[in-house]
Amino acid sequence: MNDPFAPVPPGTEGMVELVDDAGSIHMKWDNGRTLALIPGEDSFTVISQPIHLLKLYMPLAVKLYKRNEYGSLDDDPIELGGREVLEYEDSIFSAVLRERMPDESERGLMQYYGENDSLNQKVQSYVFTVEKVNGSLMGVAECRIQGDLTDNELGMLKDTVSGQASDGFGEGFEQRFIKIPDGEICVSLWSSEKSWSIQTQDELADQEQQMGGMTLG
Repeated sequence: MNDPFAPVPPGTEGMVELVDDAGSIHMKWDNGRTLALIPGEDSFTVISQPIHLLKLYMPLAVKLYKRNEYGSLDDDPIELGGREVLEYEDSIFSAVLRERMPDESERGLMQYYGENDSLNQKVQSYVFTVEKVNGSLMGVAECRIQGDLTDNELGMLKDTVSGQASDGFGEGFEQRFIKIPDGEICVSLWSSEKSWSIQTQDELADQEQQMGGMTLG
């Protein structure tokens, strides 16, 4: 630090409080000091916050079209419950992987988020998958997050994931029927039913505890 009187010692860490109009970076140092950094004069390194995985869970809507004695698919599908869907977990998981595009390898579906805001900066990527939860198969958005999301940012993330589940990725996915031994299934990540929602692991755990417990995986 280019301060001849009382510089902050090298190696000290701290949190940025604000950047003023002159470009000075006002700090709250771990040793209690508040001396600002002057870019171009002081030497410093930005410590990136660790990336962690946030999972957002959503119910699946699955319809089974059975083949009749003539080999044709029945017109009237059977609605499958979450536990019944587990029989087709591997087929559904493989179908989700096939739906991912090569240009989504870095940011996943986050690359289609068009805003240059704090959410775009914090959410490095997200992709859809499926996971067994308390004896049922659920859709999951696996989100790689740098830092912590505010409540508002979490709400924004749920909204953009919901949009992809209903009109983006999910719309194309549900149109590609998955072949199974006794017919084909149509899998939707989104549903217009009031019971459909996107929940974090903690929110899902709170709900399941009221119903008798939760088991992931």
